[in-house]
Amino acid sequence: MITPDNPQIPVVVAGALGRMGSFVIKAVHFSNDCKLIGAIDTEAKSEGVDVGKAIGIQELNVSLTTDFEACLCAASQSPISRSPDGGAVLVDFTHPSVVYEHTRTAIAYGVHPVIGTTGLTSEQLQDLNEFAQKASIGSAVIPNFSIGMVLLQQAAVAAATFYDNIELTELHHNKKADAPSGTCIKTAELIEELGKTFNDKEVEEKESLPGCRGAQRKSGLRLHSIRLPGLVAHQEVMFGAIGETYTLRHDTIDRTAYMPGVLLAVRKVRQLKGLIYGLEKII
Repeated sequence: MITPDNPQIPVVVAGALGRMGSFVIKAVHFSNDCKLIGAIDTEAKSEGVDVGKAIGIQELNVSLTTDFEACLCAASQSPISRSPDGGAVLVDFTHPSVVYEHTRTAIAYGVHPVIGTTGLTSEQLQDLNEFAQKASIGSAVIPNFSIGMVLLQQAAVAAATFYDNIELTELHHNKKADAPSGTCIKTAELIEELGKTFNDKEVEEKESLPGCRGAQRKSGLRLHSIRLPGLVAHQEVMFGAIGETYTLRHDTIDRTAYMPGVLLAVRKVRQLKGLIYGLEKII
């Protein structure tokens, strides 16, 4: 039971029955410092069903609900949420079409959002950061929770100081709704902080099949997206120069790889004063 004397972090999971959501629920349940207090999903037939039973583990005494706001309201009113160093945390793995409203609603209710759903624009991120700062609600938007991906991104930035021709490819399962992935966009943004331009034209290119050369950002970086069943999440950054290529690649074999990063964000988000973007900001 959560009481003001219990240090456990109250957590609500949105997208509870999804591929990532079910992993998050298990990670929260089996951690020693987090407590699952809410589970949200759009699957109406599961309304009221114990979420533990729904994902194939023991009952957790937490019923699934489709009412996002009601669940956040209840979470914000828990005793530990009202303590000075308390506050419930929302972990969201839902859909790009609702992620902005979910994040903003969580902040409005005083619930700290940890957002794994990708698809937010730079303008939306700026708006959410300003809203979070005004509300003094720590918030985190994390395109990728893998420690290995953070290392790849750092290595890519280091390599980009020496290479002027770079292309990025991300590969995901064919049920991913957005393309390119938020992780790939984040990698490009980190490289672009160097202030360079990339991939200067050597010839006048012509695509006989529109889009075959990928999407090109203002910096010149090109991004490619692949969607196939059997994939989980993969990214490759290829650097080219005269007489050589250099390739960085990260492969997610199983979604359990994300759970240490998710729990790290849950533990640290309540200490923030505004919104951070990227796992590297809290490692």
